[in-house]
Amino acid sequence: MKKRKILFIASHRPGRAPGQRFRFEQYFHFLQENGFECELSYIISEADDRVLYSKGNYAAKYRMHRRSIRRRRNDAARADEFDIIFIFREALVTGSTRFEKIFRKSKAKIIFDFDDAIWHLDVSEANRLFGFLKRPQKTGEIIAMSDLVFAGNAYLAGYAKKFNPGVEIIPTTIDTEEYRPVATQRDDSKITIGWSGSLTTIKHFEFAIPFLRETRKKYGDKISIKVIGDGTYVNEELGIKGLPWKKEDEIRELSSFDIGIMPLPDDEWAKGKCGLKGLQYMALGIPTIMSPVGVNTEIISEGENGFLATTTEEWVEKIDRLVQSEALRKKTGAAAMRTVEERYSVNAWKGKYLALMEQLLEKK
Repeated sequence: MKKRKILFIASHRPGRAPGQRFRFEQYFHFLQENGFECELSYIISEADDRVLYSKGNYAAKYRMHRRSIRRRRNDAARADEFDIIFIFREALVTGSTRFEKIFRKSKAKIIFDFDDAIWHLDVSEANRLFGFLKRPQKTGEIIAMSDLVFAGNAYLAGYAKKFNPGVEIIPTTIDTEEYRPVATQRDDSKITIGWSGSLTTIKHFEFAIPFLRETRKKYGDKISIKVIGDGTYVNEELGIKGLPWKKEDEIRELSSFDIGIMPLPDDEWAKGKCGLKGLQYMALGIPTIMSPVGVNTEIISEGENGFLATTTEEWVEKIDRLVQSEALRKKTGAAAMRTVEERYSVNAWKGKYLALMEQLLEKK
C-alpha cells in the first residue's frame, strides 16, 4: 500500500521544543508503522537558537527571518505532494498567514494543532522590540481555514470552535515507554524541590519565590531547590543556580526531584497551558504540586495523585506534608504515574490520533 505523506510545519528542529516533542514528534514512529510517511519542516536551526533568545542580534534575526521565508516557499511549492499538512501553531513567527493560505489551496488536508492561548500576545524579553510584528489574532484565521483542529485542552477548544466546528481535544501526552525514572546520585539528607521550564517560562518560576522562601526558613539546608531550563538564572537567597535544558539529561535531572512544582499566574495565557511540566514530573513518579489553573484542575485529584495550591500558605503547607512524609511522597508519586499512563500517555491516545487522521483522509 502506498504510504500517505504528512508534512509537519513547525518552528524548531526535532527534539528541541517541548510543544513539538510532546504534541506530535513522539507519534512519528507509530504513524510510520501505520502507513504514514512523516516529514518535519522547521525554520529555527541550532545556530539560530543562540541569537533568537538573546537581546539584540537584529541583523542575525533578520537573516533568520529571510531563511524562514525561503524554507516556507519551498514547502508551498511541493504542498501537493502531501496528503496532510500539519501546522503546529503557525508557519512563520510573524503575523503573516501567507503560507497557510497557500497550503489551503493545495490538495492536502490541513490540520492545525496548538497547545497555548496563542491568540494572546506573549513576547519574550529578548524579542519585545519585535512584538509589533506579531499578530495573535491570526490564530483564529488559521483555525478557520483548517480541515481539522487539535486543541490541547477544553479552554483552547472553546476558542477554536468560534471559528471551526471540526475541533478535537488532544491532550499533551507523555511517552511512558521512554519516560521512566532513573537512579541518580543524591544526598538522602536533603529533599529536592524542582521546577523545569525554559528561557521563556522562567518568569513563572518567580511565582514560587515567596513559598520557597518560607519553606527554606523552616527547613534550611534540608531543602535543595533545582531549576532546569535557564542556565543563567540565579537566586542567591535560595541557593539556586539554574541548569540549562539538555534533552539527553532531561529524564536524569528530573528524576533527582523529590517534589515537583508548577506555579502559574491565574491569567488568560496560563489557562491555555496543557500541564506539561506537571505531567513530566508525574510520569516519573514525582509527587507534584500545581497551581489550580486551566487543565491542572483536571489532571490533579487533590490529595490522591498530587496537590493544588493557590496562596503562599497553601503551597507551604502542602510542601511541608510531602517533606515530612516519605510514605506520602511514594504513594502520591505512584498514583501520579498511573494517572499519566491511563489518561495522558501516548499509549492511551495513539489509536485516537491515528483514527482522526485516517477519518480526515476519507472525507471528500
